[in-house]
Amino acid sequence: MTKTAKLLIFDAIAELPLGKEMHEAFQQISIKSIYADSSDFKQKKFYKFRGAYRKALNRMEGGADRFYHFPKLVEQSFEQHIAKALPSHLLIIGCLYKYLKPAFLKELQSKYHFKIYLYDTDSCNLYPKRREFLFFIDNELPIYDEIFSFSKVTTQFFAETKKLNASFLPFGAKPIKPQSETKVEINVLFIGSADLRRIFLLENIKDVLTVYGNRWQRNYPLMSDGLKKAVTDETIWGERLHALLASAKIVININRTHFYGAGTGVNLRVFEALAAGAFLLTDCCDELEDLFEIGKEIEVFKSNLELVSKVKYYLAHPDKRQEIAQRGHERFLKYHTWQARVTEIAKRLK
Repeated sequence: MTKTAKLLIFDAIAELPLGKEMHEAFQQISIKSIYADSSDFKQKKFYKFRGAYRKALNRMEGGADRFYHFPKLVEQSFEQHIAKALPSHLLIIGCLYKYLKPAFLKELQSKYHFKIYLYDTDSCNLYPKRREFLFFIDNELPIYDEIFSFSKVTTQFFAETKKLNASFLPFGAKPIKPQSETKVEINVLFIGSADLRRIFLLENIKDVLTVYGNRWQRNYPLMSDGLKKAVTDETIWGERLHALLASAKIVININRTHFYGAGTGVNLRVFEALAAGAFLLTDCCDELEDLFEIGKEIEVFKSNLELVSKVKYYLAHPDKRQEIAQRGHERFLKYHTWQARVTEIAKRLK
């Protein structure tokens, strides 16, 4: 991608800071980047009612393969933005079909002559939703000139099974300025939404645990009183997330059930923890070994028993914990920042 090119980023997961951070990173490497939050575009009238109707159709159809959906955005609003920006490249972050019909974007491509790329951040969340996943694969993915996916397993599926132009591009993070006066107040920290697998694993270390995230209260019937006491049901991002990560002796990362079942998913929290200089203990998957030196830059667990034993060991051995955290942070700064990621994307944008 030349530095005279113009990149428009359409952020379909704007509730997360990922898209904004990638936009900043593109600017840092002198790529002209325009950021567009999906919530800034005009939404169709009666969207919630019309969308709910299509969801009801999906439930009524049972095993049928047809997927009913109703894109949120007014197409004219999006086209006006394209006509004003006149990008040479369009990067979709997340997925498009919830906002616009993929065929409509293909029409705009022919009219305004830009390349279309996807950074797939969410396809693993579609694994349990068969018809929606099929719709995404068959209707959206073919419109892209290239797909970048955070999941190596998903990348192989896109490239080898579906014969799409797909590349593996793990998540990254924005370097976090060290907080020199941060007090280590939390023994073991988990930040993330509730999931059955997460609940079962965290029950084993509830006595030393602090949890932040959403959807925990609705799962209280599945949780012990001890785990409930460890939970603050609140979504955390930004500076508060950074401060919490830096204040913990151990940061636990646990992938969602369907990610883990597919053997994939080096999620965003891995890189955020290392950016904060935290000691990371995460569930094991093969993709981690391509990115980090296990036992020297991060630590992993493969079972309930190993989770418990490693938590006890590293709480009792702060020197070893801090050595691993330091090496993990150094590895992050060298290879895993958003600037490193967007540099790779820029090389591929033609």
